[in-house]
Amino acid sequence: MAPYRLDVVTLAPQAFAPMGELGVIGRAFHAGRAELVLHNPRDHASDRYRKVDDEPYGGGAGMVLKPEPVFAAFDAIPVCGRRRVLLMTPQGHPLQQADLQRWATDHDQLVLLCGHYEGFDERIRTLADEEVSLGDYVLTGGELPAMTIINGVVRLLPGTVGSAESLVEESHSDGLLEHPHYTRPAEFRGMGVPEVLRSGDHGAIARWRQEQREQRTAARRPDLMQRWQQRFGADNDSEHRA
Repeated sequence: MAPYRLDVVTLAPQAFAPMGELGVIGRAFHAGRAELVLHNPRDHASDRYRKVDDEPYGGGAGMVLKPEPVFAAFDAIPVCGRRRVLLMTPQGHPLQQADLQRWATDHDQLVLLCGHYEGFDERIRTLADEEVSLGDYVLTGGELPAMTIINGVVRLLPGTVGSAESLVEESHSDGLLEHPHYTRPAEFRGMGVPEVLRSGDHGAIARWRQEQREQRTAARRPDLMQRWQQRFGADNDSEHRA
């Protein structure tokens, strides 16, 4: 089975070096479940200074990433199966767990385009299938968002984590936050483990965990709770109609 391929177009390839040593993610790369390939637009610059930016038309502060070296770097990337091209930009749609699950399941290759400087030439957008943002803030480049996506996708690949079940029950996998976790000791500084978790009653434990998920989501993320209730209600209505 071919490894899941991750191609990153970046002016800072050195930023990705730690990923090869990052716990289960690093082990996934070493085991051949995933492959990370870095492409520096500077290697495709046409002048002797390896220039990749220029002043913006119309004036303004900062420099703009030129299209020629980015397109050249992109064109050098082979297509490996089902490919998806993502552009890291604050103007993109906010990253969701469902995106990571979709990319890990429906695709064999991700190409991540990292911007830099004040911005990138608008024509670079035409390369992307999707534009992705980590949130409503601006960073110096797209490397941290790209690393976040790589981490999130690789951990979902078969064999990366010890238990596939843990991926199903974690926060945001179905719209709710995760339930609380406890381990030994049963008592610590006056704080005890809920009795139900020590009861051995798996049905009661499952009900308690679901209740905790709903309570925690309602308290911490009412926006998620509202969406979950709308979807849950719609599913129930469909069952009743059937």
